[in-house]
Amino acid sequence: MKTNTKYLISIIGPTAIGKTALSIKLAQYFNTEIISADSRQFFKEMQIGTAAPTNSELLAAKHHFIHHKSIHEKYSVGAFEKDAINTLTTLFKTHDIVIMVGGSGLYVDAVTKGLDDFPDVDKAIRENLNKQLETNGLKSLQNKLKILDEVSYNTIAINNPHRVIRALEICIGTGKPYASFLNNPKKQRNFKTITIGLTANRELIYNRINQRVDIMVKEGLLNEAKALLPFKDLNALNTVGYKEIFQYFENKWPLDFAISEIKKNTRRFAKRQLTWFKKNQNTLWFDYTTNTETIINTIKNNLNND
Repeated sequence: MKTNTKYLISIIGPTAIGKTALSIKLAQYFNTEIISADSRQFFKEMQIGTAAPTNSELLAAKHHFIHHKSIHEKYSVGAFEKDAINTLTTLFKTHDIVIMVGGSGLYVDAVTKGLDDFPDVDKAIRENLNKQLETNGLKSLQNKLKILDEVSYNTIAINNPHRVIRALEICIGTGKPYASFLNNPKKQRNFKTITIGLTANRELIYNRINQRVDIMVKEGLLNEAKALLPFKDLNALNTVGYKEIFQYFENKWPLDFAISEIKKNTRRFAKRQLTWFKKNQNTLWFDYTTNTETIINTIKNNLNND
């Protein structure tokens, strides 16, 4: 480990794989703090449905960007990038190593590599797409994106209208695929990143997701979602675990079906997470059952050999 070199240990992987537990163990071992890059856990009104760290977990290591915003506040990935880099700058004054954990690939990349630069496009395009969303639904926009940019269709959070519209407005406004603006040379960071990935075979990941959803329901997901029902149209709540329960409260779906849809949509989300994270060739992948000591030794070897 070079003198004065700062390191960000980024822990990634699909939902329900055990990232939070590992991040706390690493933070305790390296006597440092944790930055969350989970865009759903930013919002203080969403505790159960986002599997945010529990109070005891938050006490086990200092966390940043957990429940620091309200669903009523707009908070973009660009704003997070700025806030996270400012926080890292402060933390690196007293720590050589900081831990980052989260399953939101775009937010992870925003910190480690910086965001891609996109040209400005006519605001009327977005307004028109939003009207199409209201009139024809998300499926029509998804189909349009598949035609204009199949790469983005297969990699972005396709069930998030905001992401779909963002990709489409770039496609339409520039005449080029949204994906063509990705992965260009990024900003230089004054720290080095060691990325640790947790994984398992797909069936096991899916079983863990199903179990987690059942636990969420037992812990009070329905009551949490019911309190948020008046705000269901907010972007923060257009997310798996809440939108399905809203369908139940509006008498559109039976409860059992809504819960099964949460499981199905979370499994799809995990598949997209893995697709995103597999793009990083430098990730050090570990089976989720790997003991923490082995992971720590791998990190230390990377620090020493750098």
